[in-house]
Amino acid sequence: MDFIFQPLTLLTFFPLLGVLVLLFVPNDKKNILRWIALVTTLITFGISIWVLTLFNASNPDLQLVAKYDWITVAGWNIQYHLGIDGLSILLVLLTTFLTPISILSTWTAVEERVKDFMLFFLLLEVGMVGVFLAQDLFLFYIFWEFTLVPMYFLIGIWGGPRRIYAAIKFFLYTMAGSILMLLAILWLGINQNTFSLPDLIAKGGIDPHTQLWLFIALAAAFAIKVPMWPLHSWLPDAHVEAPTAGSIILAGVLLKMGTYGFLRFNLTLFPQAAVQAAPTIAVLAVIGIIYGAAVSYAQTDIKKLVAYSSVSHLGFVMLGLFALNPLGISGAILQMVNHGLSTGALFLLVGMVYEQTHTREFKVYGGLWKVMPIFGTITLIVSLSSMGLPGLNGFVGEFTILLGAWGAGLNGGSYGSFWYAGLAALGVIMAAVYILYMFQKIFMGPEGSIVEEVKKHGHALRDLNAREIITVVPLLIFIFWIGLYPAPFFHLMAPAVDKLVAGLQTAATAMR
Repeated sequence: MDFIFQPLTLLTFFPLLGVLVLLFVPNDKKNILRWIALVTTLITFGISIWVLTLFNASNPDLQLVAKYDWITVAGWNIQYHLGIDGLSILLVLLTTFLTPISILSTWTAVEERVKDFMLFFLLLEVGMVGVFLAQDLFLFYIFWEFTLVPMYFLIGIWGGPRRIYAAIKFFLYTMAGSILMLLAILWLGINQNTFSLPDLIAKGGIDPHTQLWLFIALAAAFAIKVPMWPLHSWLPDAHVEAPTAGSIILAGVLLKMGTYGFLRFNLTLFPQAAVQAAPTIAVLAVIGIIYGAAVSYAQTDIKKLVAYSSVSHLGFVMLGLFALNPLGISGAILQMVNHGLSTGALFLLVGMVYEQTHTREFKVYGGLWKVMPIFGTITLIVSLSSMGLPGLNGFVGEFTILLGAWGAGLNGGSYGSFWYAGLAALGVIMAAVYILYMFQKIFMGPEGSIVEEVKKHGHALRDLNAREIITVVPLLIFIFWIGLYPAPFFHLMAPAVDKLVAGLQTAATAMR
């Protein structure tokens, strides 16, 4: 019983209880199915808050550890090993926070096979939380691969016209990277005689040449998931074809699995390779920032614009991580959360208007501010957050990353240069261009043809109702909270980040 009620085990697997209950509810009881899924995810969020109250922010090490022997056959030492620290706690909270919001967004948007949809979504939450808590490489790989299955079906069954193509592309891209990850994990487990991440870090002793090859193998899987330029082409298709809830959770959480992988594994297991590869990763990140912003501006589909903006925003995260200093890494972790809030909110809002209009083409929109003032006001706040306006969450993360990038490297290492910060700052300006372009096309000017088109179907465009406002307001609260008072968020991660940077510093010194 101790195993079941261990906080992190309970947090990870509680959604399975909702899955079991759903199995016994008839398919035609749609509202009951929705309420069961929503209540399950809300309780899971409550458990994550309980975990937060147990978390000691001054401790840089793993906490609330659950560790049990699992597979010990033929010399294999694989453990059920969960733990949480300052590198992961914000991402766990983000996951459990966005999941009930995603469920609530489906209340009228998903009418077919509601039971199956809720089952897959709860299973997806299990996999996502497990990824951020797993401290055994084999267990991590299982959770990582497990998330593919429910997301594949969420896109493939409830997605848009090209859903099958998008689902298969998403699955194949991620699987291709996962094969290299598996090879690296097997090498580590066999040669180091353990799959435990803390034990592997403590052992060290991997020569720099081998480190580099292992770094590349894991980086391939994580870079596809981020996605980094030029491995990003699956993302726009997956976002555009996914249902609204799928897009929210894909942008808000699943992409962070890639950046978290770099943070948790590449920087800790292979510190010398990380120092060696940092300039290359930084260049790719800056290219991604500018490329993503430029391609976003060229889009004619609202959802595709928001999808490409993720390539740009997550370029900032990668730049911060590989600045290899406390400012850059702290900013990157916070920006993972910021992106989940802001871009998740944008996908939510796009889904709300699409549910009424059934089109996302800019050319038919215009003048919606007069018709939907509440929707327009909320969209303006979220758009300003996404473009990094001071006082909102996006600014804090991007500014901290730029400070870290300015002094990139360890002790002002050889690749520390203002060029990284300067070119990335250009991406901030470009973000303002495409975000304001999007807002102007949808809300300003004369009314677009969509207003009359909707009237032809016997109803007028309406503003947000109470349920829709309740769905989006929690996101707004955190957008303002992080923008105005980010100290508690930095406080949670600071000791763990300092410990990580100290390890990187030791590796950099050994290389000189």
